[in-house]
Amino acid sequence: MIAEERLVVPADQMRRMLVRMAHEIVEANGGTESLALVGICTRGVPLAQRLQSAIEDFEGISVPLGQLDITLYRDDLFSGRSLEVRRTELPMDINGTHLILVDDVLYTGRTVRAALDALMDYGRPRSIGLAVLVDRGHRELPIRPDHVGKNVPSAADEQVLVRVAEIDGRDEVVIASSAGFREEGKD
Repeated sequence: MIAEERLVVPADQMRRMLVRMAHEIVEANGGTESLALVGICTRGVPLAQRLQSAIEDFEGISVPLGQLDITLYRDDLFSGRSLEVRRTELPMDINGTHLILVDDVLYTGRTVRAALDALMDYGRPRSIGLAVLVDRGHRELPIRPDHVGKNVPSAADEQVLVRVAEIDGRDEVVIASSAGFREEGKD
């Protein structure tokens, strides 16, 4: 049960953040050549789709897009928690690409570590970058995002929830305070 939520990013600001991030990704890559996006399931996938759409809008090129399920690579796989396995789809050869991993919230860094492990089973990109909508701090691993929508300082006992219309029916980022919050936004 979530006791209190505080809106930190409304839908219009989220849209602008994603467009800015798309421009940054193309600029940092020197264009779209060899660029590929891979969304981390679950909310990283629609965010990657939106980045792809924004890049296509201003570059006129649809960069390859995939989705990655990291469930079986998690370091808490055998914690007794029930985990849902989703589908990994990489419809492109990732060897030699400038691959951008996309996720909703960067917290401890454990989800990104699992994603890196998973990607190595599919090939060897030339480089891997990280784009996150929200960086909330509290890192446990030496992982740093290359592209950030917004830094959202939060307490360790708070939950940062990214909601996307494709899954949640609305776009927003909120900070939730409660002992009984759901598991999203915790990596």
